[in-house]
Amino acid sequence: MTKIKFTKGELKRQRDALRQYERYLPTLQLKKQQLQLEIVHQLHLGEQKRAEEQAQQKGIEEWAGLLSEAQSLLQSWLSQRTPRLGARNVAGVDIPVCEGVDFSIPQYDLFATAFWVDSAVEALKKFITTRQERSIIEQGIEILRQELRITTQRVNLFEKVKIPEAKEAIRLTKIYLGDQMSNAVGRSKIAKRKIETLEEAGVYA
Repeated sequence: MTKIKFTKGELKRQRDALRQYERYLPTLQLKKQQLQLEIVHQLHLGEQKRAEEQAQQKGIEEWAGLLSEAQSLLQSWLSQRTPRLGARNVAGVDIPVCEGVDFSIPQYDLFATAFWVDSAVEALKKFITTRQERSIIEQGIEILRQELRITTQRVNLFEKVKIPEAKEAIRLTKIYLGDQMSNAVGRSKIAKRKIETLEEAGVYA
């Protein structure tokens, strides 16, 4: 705690600060709760996407042997992929949202290409899209966790440091000012009695 100035001005400053801390703390606590709930929600979404990705990968592996026949073609069609990102605001924090993945449009001869290539391209697109969505969800979770760390530090600062310090400063200042007032009243009474004694002795007669 910093050194307290035991003055009426300091008492007012500490009271104003305490009101501000107590007004701001519920907002921080609400933000902390919202972030915690959103992290749980995003973790659940991430697990769903991971399960989808694993199921899609398992499906691809069943006919992976066929892919070797058209591997170079598939790589050229699927190599240009860019996730389209949006943003969603959670408790004042923007997290990325995957709005889709753009692929290059495949150009090939329908008669010269194996019939299963169309299905392979679509399956791989879904797999890649799901993987990108999961990756972006994980990025959002990390952003939320970082903001939660900062918000938790602020909540702790207000709850455990600022508010107790302000209350203690107010308590000590009120005691000091009360003592000063009592001393002043005591000195006034002593002075009054001295004057009365002197008047009775005829000094001021």
